[in-house]
Amino acid sequence: MKTIQLLLLLIIPFTTFSQVGIGTNVPESSAQLDVNSTNKGFLPPRMTVTERNAIVNPANGLLIFNTTSGCINYYIGTGWQEVCGTAITDFYPVNSVFCASGPTAVIDVVNPTTGKTWMDRNLGATQVATSATDAAAYGDLYQWGRRSDGHQCRTSATTSILSTVDQPVHGDFVLESGSPKDWRSPQNNNLWQGVNGINNPCPSAYRIPTESELNAERLSWASNTIAGAYASILKFSLAGSRSGSGTLSAVGSNGVFWSSTISTSQARYLLISSTPGISNNPRVNGYSVRCIKN
Repeated sequence: MKTIQLLLLLIIPFTTFSQVGIGTNVPESSAQLDVNSTNKGFLPPRMTVTERNAIVNPANGLLIFNTTSGCINYYIGTGWQEVCGTAITDFYPVNSVFCASGPTAVIDVVNPTTGKTWMDRNLGATQVATSATDAAAYGDLYQWGRRSDGHQCRTSATTSILSTVDQPVHGDFVLESGSPKDWRSPQNNNLWQGVNGINNPCPSAYRIPTESELNAERLSWASNTIAGAYASILKFSLAGSRSGSGTLSAVGSNGVFWSSTISTSQARYLLISSTPGISNNPRVNGYSVRCIKN
């Protein structure tokens, strides 16, 4: 009987049916489609925020599951609305500015060797890396110590004026201007220190990792290589960097991840290249951020 009903649905225009019941022969009178089950759910189309935004002329009431935010989305009027237990933006510091990819999904991953819990992707990334050169996994590039004010977006505007405060009133990437090559003058060594640290861009309960925490991850890889970095539980990608001149470099060749640890006038970072290791560089540079759970 079900086979016959399916064949009829395929050959007879849907306009001849007043109602459709799945799992029931008696659909609710007020429903055009009644899906009935006690052990299965309804699965709407799943897509990233970028894929969602590519839908042409979405109809009012169009429903999808947003894999970027982890929320049900529906279209109404001229914009998309989200339905979640807690809006993903609520996990991030107040007044955080997000790039085109929107707020980063907060999903835990645990390294069984170090026992540390991390976000499973870079800040600004729309997915976990599917390869070391997966552009969707690159994410944003932060100047050391700055919050998510928009400067971290790869195409943000630039300014040659150094900031005299911890939180500039703009989202421009501050260009290098002589020693000590920082976006802030005078420097502030107290930025990014701990989960409650000034300008911590990570979601609640997360923070910027220390040098020793990043290095412990590196030492847990099967090999100290680019392949080893990608094969690790954190799936490190080669997101490149943004130099003090404001230009992108080594995208697809190197991965550079800030730590919260300072080194005189500079800061420590993890470099993923042909020979990965920990080093230090001026704070004016834009590097990737991977948040660790406190």
